[in-house]
Amino acid sequence: MADQQGIRSQTAADLRRRRYAADARLRLYGIVAILSAVGLLGVLLVTLIIGGAQAFVQTHARVDFPISAEHINADDLSKSNWRAIVSDGAKLLWPELTGPKLRDAAKLMTNNTQFFVRDAVVRDPSVIGKTVTLEVPLSDPFDQLNKGVIDRATPEENRRVTDEEIAWFDALVTQGRVSTPFNWGLIFNADSRFPELAGLAGAITGTFYAILVSFIISFPVGVAAAVYLEEFAPKNRWTDVIEVNINNLAAVPSIVFGLLGLAVFIQVFGLPRSAPLVGGLVLALITLPTIIIVTRNALKAVPPSIREAAFGMGASRHQVIMHHVLPLALPGIMTGTIIGLAHALGETAPLLLIGMNAFITSPPGGVLEASTALPTQIYIWADSPERGFVSRTSAGILVLLAFLLIMNGIAIFLRQRLQRRW
Repeated sequence: MADQQGIRSQTAADLRRRRYAADARLRLYGIVAILSAVGLLGVLLVTLIIGGAQAFVQTHARVDFPISAEHINADDLSKSNWRAIVSDGAKLLWPELTGPKLRDAAKLMTNNTQFFVRDAVVRDPSVIGKTVTLEVPLSDPFDQLNKGVIDRATPEENRRVTDEEIAWFDALVTQGRVSTPFNWGLIFNADSRFPELAGLAGAITGTFYAILVSFIISFPVGVAAAVYLEEFAPKNRWTDVIEVNINNLAAVPSIVFGLLGLAVFIQVFGLPRSAPLVGGLVLALITLPTIIIVTRNALKAVPPSIREAAFGMGASRHQVIMHHVLPLALPGIMTGTIIGLAHALGETAPLLLIGMNAFITSPPGGVLEASTALPTQIYIWADSPERGFVSRTSAGILVLLAFLLIMNGIAIFLRQRLQRRW
């Protein structure tokens, strides 16, 4: 008898050890999974920051431009000889150079230097006959040279810049004219074929308009559809079919919605191609199933006692839903809606199909004007051959991630605010 009790006791102890060991392994698996996810995310962020950091600074040169009256057309400043003024400024920087050499040295400055000079004179015509000092971006090869991307030790035939051009650049450095301030143009400039001037202003504006259109359309339609399905629709075969199709639409690849937008909104309805209105409509189609599902789950989460108490006080079904159920479900609805819009913000394929990858040199003035979006702008830069667009691609991804963080932050804020209110 004693032996049997000892065996049972030993067996129970073994079972406990196995359970505890299984619990410890499960806990360890969870910790490893979390650390792996955080580690991979960290690697991604570090890679993007290292790759995009150079785009947030831009090499400038301080140049003195003599605004000679002989080059100025007083009747129409836009028709003045701005290139001659730029050449005069280059002559002050490299007085020993003439002819083709001087023209080559002037190419150290961005090709659009003449427009910087023009804008300065248009802003203040009193500078005519005087000298204007401007901070002018250097062209991309010399920006890369200053940032160390182009190695001076590389043989000349394998470099984008010659030894002579490096000597001209070093002369500017010796004079203390070269600086690398924060590149505000990355945020406030529109796209350009010159990397040193390219920015995200047009893409940011187009993204804002597209998300605004998407929210205005998808939020009321999605909430209304969810309220009907959850609160009013009879439970029969047809509503089951509708629910299954809504769930299936949430899993449809986004490129299918892009094809739908191209075929219906552009070819049938004749809406302008590349417009944020069309982009917003396509993103609304992508977001709508998610909003319906999230809203239905939020409505289900409201305790049945709330409805019963409201009905017991004599409230109608409309009053129960509008005054009690929806306010309590609103935090979850808003959170799901913003997260759904944030997910749609990163969609590239449908926006490419409707033409929001066009080369646009100015931000759109409205939802009907041609525009790009952040995902398509990143795609365009990633496909560009110029070396300067490599870092700008990573910088654009960081800006897109900042947009997503802001939208998720708004969702958290609204959820907490509405929960405290109701």
